[in-house]
Amino acid sequence: MALHPEDLPSDPAALAEMVLAFEGENDDLRAEIATLKSLIFGARSERSAIVCAEQIALDLEWTAGAQPPANDDKPDAPRPKRRKARRNIGALPAHLPRIERVIEPASTLCPCCAAQMHRIGEESSEALDRVPAWLRVLRTIRPKYACRACEGPIVQARAPARLVEGGMATTALIAHIAAAKYAWQSTLYRQTQILAGQGVVVDRQTLARWMGSAAWLVRGLYDLQLKTMHGFERLFCDETPMPVLDPGRGRTRICQFWAHATDDRAWKGPAPPAVAYVFAGGRGKEIVAQLAGFEGVLQVDGYAAYASLAGDAKMSGQIQLAYCLVHARRNFVRVHKTTNSPFAAEVIERVAAVYAIEERIRGLDAGERRATRQAETKPLMEALRTRLIAVKDGISRRSTLIKAIDYMLERRQGLTAFLDDGRLEPDTNTVERSIRPIAIGKKNSLFSGDEGGGETWAVLASLLNTAKLNGLDPEAYLVDVLDRMVSGATKTNQLHELLAWNWKAAREAEKRAVA
Repeated sequence: MALHPEDLPSDPAALAEMVLAFEGENDDLRAEIATLKSLIFGARSERSAIVCAEQIALDLEWTAGAQPPANDDKPDAPRPKRRKARRNIGALPAHLPRIERVIEPASTLCPCCAAQMHRIGEESSEALDRVPAWLRVLRTIRPKYACRACEGPIVQARAPARLVEGGMATTALIAHIAAAKYAWQSTLYRQTQILAGQGVVVDRQTLARWMGSAAWLVRGLYDLQLKTMHGFERLFCDETPMPVLDPGRGRTRICQFWAHATDDRAWKGPAPPAVAYVFAGGRGKEIVAQLAGFEGVLQVDGYAAYASLAGDAKMSGQIQLAYCLVHARRNFVRVHKTTNSPFAAEVIERVAAVYAIEERIRGLDAGERRATRQAETKPLMEALRTRLIAVKDGISRRSTLIKAIDYMLERRQGLTAFLDDGRLEPDTNTVERSIRPIAIGKKNSLFSGDEGGGETWAVLASLLNTAKLNGLDPEAYLVDVLDRMVSGATKTNQLHELLAWNWKAAREAEKRAVA
């Protein structure tokens, strides 16, 4: 609504209050416009640009290996210490088979006197090679035997059990398709094209039925993994929307993927690296049912459903919330990018000091981590809180900066929970890294065909991505799991042996025994 001179208040105090309110509203609108412009028109490097160079490791949207735009470089700015790249150059994995290729000279006769030359040495080099994937037909023959002397019963070996009875796919092919879709985010449509390139025409619905059969078979293992993870005292949780086709309405409806994660490697704790996805119809109270048996610390972002979860009567106070410091920092990053606020930059630098300490104590036991945090990190967090309170009073309630400050102050207890417990992390990066495959997969697939497809996605993605977290080849792991369960080699009371971390430990023990 346009203002006219006669509409302005005559009281100077009221006029000053109106100006501050409009200024705060303008800051908010300018921030939204700048954010939208960067998303729509900005170059990729600018979208992922970080305010402080030393904060690169904290921004989960940072692309590994990317550098900030050259025009943002400051000659006097300190260069961040780069982590040593993990590569196999000069030391290819020892477990890979070696194929030797000897290249002899065109002639071994001496070019001077034509005498036969003798081998005095050699030079060798190694390069990573690949044999193209190829399909084959596994033809199973079961001979029949009969006795000519007495004409007794015919003897024949029993047909081996198959995942899809009467189908044309082995467990190895089904595991390959599952790993390609749920571990490496290749859609079923793309895989039908790949198969067609090798002369095998299979429609998407057939592949989807294979995936459903595999998920049905391993559902017990998935349930056991989720239950085992809830048995630990620390759990990460996050969620992401999942569009699902709704044929009756002619469009998609928004369902939800929840991710539960554990990982105590930072302090050598008992919880293995694992993630379990849960498909749900929405973002509401479904989380209460999912965590019905969990007691301990839940590390989450600021979504309101988690706050209501902690106060739910059914939970009886069995869950304590620990919030994510990175989420709080991101709010100030957005403010700095859009308004160039000096105070936002100050907060980002203070958080950087906290993470410099975290980098130093990673890998120590819980007691040492807590002691260092109490001595060094706690004073930093208290000083940050004091600064937030001091600056808050002089800022318009409509500004984006006040929202970032309020977010951090309102969640102060959860944001500082890691100071008193060396087993906790200051952020939820663990689960955010684990939910990224779901985000990439839904971007590639656009939607899930139905709720059954969402359940299948959750079950298979949980097992395959947990295998990846434990350093396993997800396809080889799933092939063995399916073979054991189809054949009955692993009984229901032995399912714990197939959990990714136990499966890995058993293979390593076998290798040590052979060596």
